[in-house]
Amino acid sequence: MKFSYAMLPDYPLSESLASIALADELGFHAVYAADEPWHKDLWLLFAAAAASTSRIRLGPSVSAVTLREPSLIAQAAATLDELTGGRAEVVLGSGNFGVLAQYKIDWTTTKPLTRVKEAVAVVRTLLDEGAITRDGEFYSYDGLFTFARPVQERLPVKIGAMRGPKSFEAAGELSDGVHHALSYSRRAYEYAVEHVRKGAERAGKDWRTLDIGAWVVFAVGPDSAAAKEAARSMVGLYASAMPAEQLERNGVDPADMIPIVQAITNGDLAKAIELTTPEITEKLSLAGTPAEVRARIESDIAPTGVNHMICAITDPGLVKTFTGRELTGVPGVDGQLRLIHEHLMPAFK
Repeated sequence: MKFSYAMLPDYPLSESLASIALADELGFHAVYAADEPWHKDLWLLFAAAAASTSRIRLGPSVSAVTLREPSLIAQAAATLDELTGGRAEVVLGSGNFGVLAQYKIDWTTTKPLTRVKEAVAVVRTLLDEGAITRDGEFYSYDGLFTFARPVQERLPVKIGAMRGPKSFEAAGELSDGVHHALSYSRRAYEYAVEHVRKGAERAGKDWRTLDIGAWVVFAVGPDSAAAKEAARSMVGLYASAMPAEQLERNGVDPADMIPIVQAITNGDLAKAIELTTPEITEKLSLAGTPAEVRARIESDIAPTGVNHMICAITDPGLVKTFTGRELTGVPGVDGQLRLIHEHLMPAFK
């Protein structure tokens, strides 16, 4: 089981660079960041981090192909790969529906999965061959070339998926793996892995060689209640992007989320947090003491075939940025990285 840090690049850049360097020192597999206009630019941040790291992998999880043209994703990834000496990778998705709405894009009209599958082919071709000619439904090129070339023999290109089953199968068939965001139950991961396996077998691949990542809202600390309170502050913001089918696979009635999502839509984050019960928090986050978090991974995630924990660390700084709430009793990002290193990584070698 690999462990990675999923950051929202909203901290002062000096703090983010220090946390990336610490994750590198502690042996984390990768640092990922959301490629969205809501946050600071991950490509510039990771380019700056290249010189102060030596092992850790870097890249977007996810980069939205509805907003960022895939040929430009390939160009940026190849450039980052050269800067890092072969440590870049990309995870592609259709985009955060909340962000798309602010661009006045109705995601239901974008054919999201078809677009992502085509984008994977575009990025893969440009990374492998350096040029592309293609007449596609969304992306067409006539001899487009780039001198941005990756260092590693095969720069990984993966798919970010939530709803399924077709997106999970596409990840298994067409890409190097899947990052499944915001699931926490054994049922949800068994469903995802089953369909990743189907897609991989369709392509004649061994599904166990793929990167199968669990991207989770995460908070860990010596005080269980404080860690869970940190997670509760952010659960509604993340869960508002979860489709009804996914909520159900995680044991949550979609109807229970409607008032929370409405409060977020109305800009009333305090109300959304108030409505997020401890029961919903438990089902839609991975939070508590190291022993509690380890037990959840052992019982609900690791047995399903997931081989990569991607921890979207929630700490007091992030909570204050998003909600204005002041929290105590839970470590910051660096403290949580150390707890993962000391208590979780050794348990899943």
